[in-house]
Amino acid sequence: MSRKKTILVTGGAGYIGSHVVRQLGEAGETVVVLDNLSTGFKESVLSGELIIGDTGDRELVSQILKEHNIGSVMHFAAHTIVPESVSNPLKYYGNNTCNSRNLLECCAAAGVEHFIFSSTAAVYGIPDVDQVTEDTPTAPINAYGSSKLMTEQMLKDLSFATDLRHVALRYFNVAGSDPEGRIGQSTKKATLLVKVACETALGKRDKICIFGTDYPTPDGTGIRDYIHVEDLASAHLAALAYLRNGGDSTTLNCGYGHGYSVREVLDSVERVHGESLNIVEEPRRAGDPPQLIAKVEAIHTTLDWKVKYDDLDVIVKTSLNWEKKLLDRAEE
Repeated sequence: MSRKKTILVTGGAGYIGSHVVRQLGEAGETVVVLDNLSTGFKESVLSGELIIGDTGDRELVSQILKEHNIGSVMHFAAHTIVPESVSNPLKYYGNNTCNSRNLLECCAAAGVEHFIFSSTAAVYGIPDVDQVTEDTPTAPINAYGSSKLMTEQMLKDLSFATDLRHVALRYFNVAGSDPEGRIGQSTKKATLLVKVACETALGKRDKICIFGTDYPTPDGTGIRDYIHVEDLASAHLAALAYLRNGGDSTTLNCGYGHGYSVREVLDSVERVHGESLNIVEEPRRAGDPPQLIAKVEAIHTTLDWKVKYDDLDVIVKTSLNWEKKLLDRAEE
């Protein structure tokens, strides 16, 4: 029975992967984490066995798949900084695409049944609609989005040619941390708005920039669909249950289906923290769409997934609490 087989989580020491690993452990699953710790943290792996190594190492991956009787793979290992993908595209194609190809080759050879892929809304580029469905044309504008889209295509082709079935989850803007404060977003030099704003609130940064105040939105700033990492993590467990129950390969948007502007996010940080932020207005950045929100009907009709943290102040509060914890650790 596939239920008794072990789950391999690549990149399971990273921000999103570690929340999924923790939830898998709480659900009684047997987990093996493969992470090279280039951006992940050993102490974030709260369940299962951690193996330090690269996803592109075919010999190591094949050994893990065989020795641990892996039935399902959840693939998070990737570079994720969009500006860096523009300045150093081959780094992103090497890690996000080539290493994914090597992983898929090993999975096919080992007879892995289920594959859940960490994809991104960046595959849509700058869509000409405010809300995107899974059928909205993909037109990535940076190597990050392109590298993820290539892996989506490899998965589709492999699922057509073999018995492997997959779910690709296209994440929108992930934010927040474990509500109990055990793990969180620890990435150095992060570019995610909520984290940067919380770091500014606590004095880790001297200012927070708004890039563009003249967008055609109610307050002139860009609107995004922010999803709490706990809800995003639980979507992966729902996707695994779906595949184990015989579900067909599919691609799903993963967001809340509504958005908040940059100003609304900063207002929430000021409200939760109780102090004002040093906000600096800058010109628009190239490639930022005015609004990017998920249509989420498909994920709710396909998966048995219930969201629990669809509240901006809750997202901010868990982020702020985690940043305080990191600050306390740094001062010890």
